[in-house]
Amino acid sequence: MAMPSTPNILLSLFSIHFLLSLVKINEAKVPAIIVFGDSSVDAGNNNYIPTIARSNFEPYGRDFNGGHPTGRFSNGKIATDFISQAFGLKGAIPAYLDPSYSISDFATGVTFASAGTGYDNSTSNVLSVIPLWKELEYYKDYQTKLKANLGDGKANDIIKDALYMISVGTNDFLENYYAVPGRSSQYTIKEYENFLVGIAGNFTKALYDLGARKISLGGLPPMGCMPLERTGNLMGGSECVNSYNNLAAEFNSKLNDLVIKQNKELNGMDMVFSDPYGIMLDIIQKPAFYGMLYYSMSLFIIA
Repeated sequence: MAMPSTPNILLSLFSIHFLLSLVKINEAKVPAIIVFGDSSVDAGNNNYIPTIARSNFEPYGRDFNGGHPTGRFSNGKIATDFISQAFGLKGAIPAYLDPSYSISDFATGVTFASAGTGYDNSTSNVLSVIPLWKELEYYKDYQTKLKANLGDGKANDIIKDALYMISVGTNDFLENYYAVPGRSSQYTIKEYENFLVGIAGNFTKALYDLGARKISLGGLPPMGCMPLERTGNLMGGSECVNSYNNLAAEFNSKLNDLVIKQNKELNGMDMVFSDPYGIMLDIIQKPAFYGMLYYSMSLFIIA
């Protein structure tokens, strides 16, 4: 059997980390995976909106079934596809805006994610992509269609027992705060972190109010090691930008505190914080240990 290319190895490890974080949730039956976020979990929604933030061209998708680009920012599957498969569900989670799928296809898994988006509405404006609040509106529409298709009882069971996965935040810093004027003149970086954490809390509370109980809130990867950031770090020898990595770690700590707080406050909430930072940084620092001659984080060029 041929070895998978580097991005698929990374995604497999990334998925394993998520699954280890979800051991408690995995003890119960999960009938569906419902996904929100950015390009790390977008399966092609951006193909159906007017934006340049698309991956509908080669070499994207070269290792996916059929070898064609799907709108995923990967050579093959993305982490949520592997997680869906690990739960015994479909092998690939479809994009909600893809007209080739119907509500019956979405009943066991769907992604509302949009590459280039963030917690902050102004982040989605940078590349004219779907803001997080609109992803939530699509989810409400999904609930209505699911109930019409399956009946209230069965649909409500899916809504209650589904695993909700959220992976977003990198673009708020790299494509917005540090890239365009606006937020950096309104907030210090720590104030902006707190602003984003507040939005994250409102979002998870909104999901809870809509029936979600099992939620995985994803943290940031070591974003200072992304190719674009390393390329721009000429004075630092094109190495990882440590200040961005430190920011990601600090922001992740605040998200983890949010998870702890909401689990105490919201009755029946079973939320975990899924932190990709440590394992991704370990891969960067010790690629040979993971069977790689070199490290590539190309799948996160647009997060």
